[in-house]
Amino acid sequence: MALRQIRLQDDEILRKKSKIVEVVDDRIRQILEDMVETMYHTEIGGGLAAPQVGILKRLVVIDMGQGLIKLVNPRIIQQEGSQEVIEGCLSIPNKWGKLIRPDKVTIQALNENGEELTLTGTGDLAKCFCHEIDHLDGILFTDFVVEYI
Repeated sequence: MALRQIRLQDDEILRKKSKIVEVVDDRIRQILEDMVETMYHTEIGGGLAAPQVGILKRLVVIDMGQGLIKLVNPRIIQQEGSQEVIEGCLSIPNKWGKLIRPDKVTIQALNENGEELTLTGTGDLAKCFCHEIDHLDGILFTDFVVEYI
């Protein structure tokens, strides 16, 4: 495992669309492990997307306190309700904003072994799913902020 450098807001890679992972192999598993180590090495990270460490692949790791989730090619398949949330981002340090996210989100993805999974998150987990999947499409939370705090 290795710590990866987190790319910051001005890095153009954060605005690019990530590529689909065609094969989940040892190389992909190593990138996921590096992402996990990098996320846990931060003070406030609950999630990390591959573009944030300079890799344009559809990979996400999340730990919102309910256990580690590794996602390959995640996509939102259903969303319900709305919630006002406060978000920040490891790639945009010391900047926080209020925005509206779905209250319930269902995603489909592959796990680190290439097996299909479907997960549903509410509240903070729903917010995190949206935030991290947005990164894969070159979208930052600041694109949706209604008020900075």
